[in-house]
Amino acid sequence: MLVLTLVLAAIGFGLLVAALATGSVLWAWGCILICVIGAATLLVSALAGRDPENDPVPPARHVRRD
Repeated sequence: MLVLTLVLAAIGFGLLVAALATGSVLWAWGCILICVIGAATLLVSALAGRDPENDPVPPARHVRRD
């Protein structure tokens, strides 16, 4: 997911440069759309990483297995 977010950021930057070079509002709106999609992807990835079942057992607690 992080790689996808970085790719979307690079595309958004490219669209921003194109919008500034051509003066076109269409390219600017494309940049905004791509950046919003990238931000949503990053947010979903961050929230998925906070899943409690993925947390390791703290070092102070040991699981006893018989």
